[in-house]
Amino acid sequence: MSFLVYNAIFLFNRAAIGSLQHIIPVGLAVLFCVIFIKYSKAKLNKRQQEKSLHRFACFISIVVFGFHLYKISLGTYNISTDLPLYLCSLMGLVIPIFTYYRKLWMYEILLFWIIAGTLQAVLTPDISVGFPSFDYFRYWVVHLGLLTVIFYATIVLKMKPTFKSVFKSFFALQLYVIFMVIINYVLNANYFYLNQKPQSASILDYFGEWPWYIIVVQIIIIPYFLLIYTPFYFVERNRKK
Repeated sequence: MSFLVYNAIFLFNRAAIGSLQHIIPVGLAVLFCVIFIKYSKAKLNKRQQEKSLHRFACFISIVVFGFHLYKISLGTYNISTDLPLYLCSLMGLVIPIFTYYRKLWMYEILLFWIIAGTLQAVLTPDISVGFPSFDYFRYWVVHLGLLTVIFYATIVLKMKPTFKSVFKSFFALQLYVIFMVIINYVLNANYFYLNQKPQSASILDYFGEWPWYIIVVQIIIIPYFLLIYTPFYFVERNRKK
C-alpha cells in the first residue's frame, strides 16, 4: 500500500506528459468547456453569449498579466526569457481584443494558431515548476483557456474559417516570426524557440537540430493548417447539400 501511495504522490508532483498534473487540468478543462458551451447555447441570448466569452477572455489575460507582475515583484524578471512574447502567452494577453470586437479576420488567424500551437503545448507541457505554483496555473489557464475561447467562438458564435483563412493565418505567422527574429537578436533571447528547441519533449524533437527544425516547420505548416481546416470544409459541404 505504501508503495502505491508513494507512486501516486510521485506522479502528481511531476509536471510531465501523462502525469496527474497533466491529465487532471486537461480533464477539468474539457468538462468546463462542454458545460460552458452547452449552457450558453441553451440559456443565453446572443448578447449574453458574447459578454460571457469576453469575460472569460479577460480572465485569461488577467492571469497572464498578474503572473508577470508577480515575477517582477520577485526581482528575478529577465527580459531575455520572461517577456510574454511566446505565441501562447502573447495570445493570452490579446485574446480580449478578439472577443470584444469579434472580427472575422482575427478569428481566422487565431483559429489556426491556437489549434496548431496551443494544442501541441497541451499534449506536451513545458512547465518549469509544477503544482501548486503560479506558473503551473498560468500555463494551464492560458493554454486550455485559449482552446475554450476558439471552440466557443466556433460552436456558439458560429464563426467559421474559409480556405483563404489558412493562408491569412500563415502569412500573419510569418510576420510574427520576423518580429521574433528581431527581438531575439536585440535581446539575445530564444522567443518562439527560434534559436533552440524547448528543453521538454515536443514535436520539434522529431525535426532535427537547429536550423533544420525551423525549416521543417515552415514546410509543414500549411499542410498542417489545411488538416485543421478539413473538418470545417466537410461540415460546410454537407450543410450546402
